[in-house]
Amino acid sequence: MDDIVKQALAKWPNVPDCFGWLGLDARGDWYMRDDRVQAQGSFLQSKGSRLQHDKLIDFIGRNYEPDAHGRWYFQNGPQRVYVELELTPWIWRLEPDGQIRAHTGKSARMQRCYVDAQGRVYLETDLGFGLLHTQDVLHAASYIEEGLWVPHDLDAEQMSQQFGYVLSPQQASKQA
Repeated sequence: MDDIVKQALAKWPNVPDCFGWLGLDARGDWYMRDDRVQAQGSFLQSKGSRLQHDKLIDFIGRNYEPDAHGRWYFQNGPQRVYVELELTPWIWRLEPDGQIRAHTGKSARMQRCYVDAQGRVYLETDLGFGLLHTQDVLHAASYIEEGLWVPHDLDAEQMSQQFGYVLSPQQASKQA
């Protein structure tokens, strides 16, 4: 977490959490969701505006983590901005040398490979569970064919429960 964020937390410890305003899609892109977009439905129905400001995207990535309930958030100064997830909390990219990198830029080490009924590839890593970016599936297929990765079947309907994350913190907060 950035030092400036830690300082803001110490200075203003009781700022209310924010729900529904930020989303992460299956390609690792962040989306801002204002009131108008949220009124149109869930993140799956109405994504909002894709963030394109590199410094803001980097700031979000450095301050992105889960709470004790599996709800992912971005710590924006003293405020937690909970993230609506399209599919998983991490989107993995494969580097040409085989390194795995998160949509936030963090490096990860693979522990297991999964494939769902739709052919999507997921990786469980030392950082957590996430979807492999669609542009890297062909590269992963060569690892699977060579026997370097052994895919396990995955029920996509159960994966958030199996790997302990919440797709919609906003919806979960309404049900609590």
